[in-house]
Amino acid sequence: MKIQAEALLFDNDGTLVSSLESVHRCWTRWAEEFGITAEAFARVELHGRKAGDIAAELLPADVVPAALARIERLEVEDVPNGGVHLLPGTTAFMDSLPADRWAVVTSATRRLAEARLEAVGILPKTLVAADDVTRGKPDPEPYLLAARELGVDPARCVVFEDAPAGLRAGRAAGMTTVALTTTHQAHELDADLVVENLSALSALVTAGSVEISVRP
Repeated sequence: MKIQAEALLFDNDGTLVSSLESVHRCWTRWAEEFGITAEAFARVELHGRKAGDIAAELLPADVVPAALARIERLEVEDVPNGGVHLLPGTTAFMDSLPADRWAVVTSATRRLAEARLEAVGILPKTLVAADDVTRGKPDPEPYLLAARELGVDPARCVVFEDAPAGLRAGRAAGMTTVALTTTHQAHELDADLVVENLSALSALVTAGSVEISVRP
């Protein structure tokens, strides 16, 4: 299978990097600090969503601002503790792309996203973070904003995601979707193409497009 695109839009956590250890460590501590029961915490989907949406499900509205500041601080401070690392194929795939043809579109705050990306040596020219949008994934707003910043028609963009919420956002934006089975099983992911990780793909860059192929 080959996919033609003008711009490539990447989720970060679970797509380019793995931060599962850090997320588990920090959010578990956060839940304990704010008196959230293990049962209530287990019912909430963490991955691929804005922290504000998660906190709003679990806490009274007047507590949410302080809770958001706390989880951001916990996660940023945890970055140097080894909880973030590159996923297979990320470096080679990203190195094959011109800087103006791709963006990172993440549900993390800009401060947290930049800390995690800097830790693994990824420096996107275009970054859309939770701070930049009113509605996070699964709403299409983050991906539509990235397409607008890159000056590309959404229909000519490809979204790379590991989470159902992110894939729903990409589809709602009218974009082609590629799912990576780094955090979810293939049957949980509704996408145009499903692969294990970025090492399964190659990119051929031409003057007007990027051709994405599955490696034999």
